[in-house]
Amino acid sequence: MRGRFLSLEGGEGAGKSTQAVRLAEALEARGLHTIITREPGGSEGAEAIRALLMQGDVARWSPHAEALLFAAARADHVEKKIRPAVEAGSWVICDRYVDSTRAYQGAQGIDDSAILALHAFGSKGLLPDRTFVLTIPQEEGAARATQRDGADNDRFAARDHAFHAGVAAAFERIADAEPHRVRRIDATGAPESVTARLMESLADLLP
Repeated sequence: MRGRFLSLEGGEGAGKSTQAVRLAEALEARGLHTIITREPGGSEGAEAIRALLMQGDVARWSPHAEALLFAAARADHVEKKIRPAVEAGSWVICDRYVDSTRAYQGAQGIDDSAILALHAFGSKGLLPDRTFVLTIPQEEGAARATQRDGADNDRFAARDHAFHAGVAAAFERIADAEPHRVRRIDATGAPESVTARLMESLADLLP
């Protein structure tokens, strides 16, 4: 029996990594085998590209180069890990996926159709069965990220308020355009409350 592919999206400090673990625990409690993975990364080749993308000066790569690197990492990740796991019956939970590229590189002027064309070529257009966009006020997310990382921000978290506002707006546009796949989840409050909202929004896919 085929598994399911789920992705968690949102801005900095929204709690994606925490909720990936909590969601996996909730699904495991229902007898479902789960795998947690992340982007960029998740496979040996994709992790090597992650190091190139996340480290260094903010201006290290142009937006076009970033989009190409993310697409390359994702192609390897999908081929080596995500697709085989789902086909084997596992529920795969991915901390970020193509919608993050659409939001982060889209906020830098890369056309959405170009990103999706790269995705169609590199990853054969694979989309999650359900995508959760975790929403949180930008100031609260920034405070959480600072508490988590201190001054050790990656190339994307280190960008200015206007950039992150553009990212948030892009996620909103994606959610509005694809309500059959994307669900907005209020990520404020206690972690267990957020997990409960995730499970409620996943009810129609659960066996």
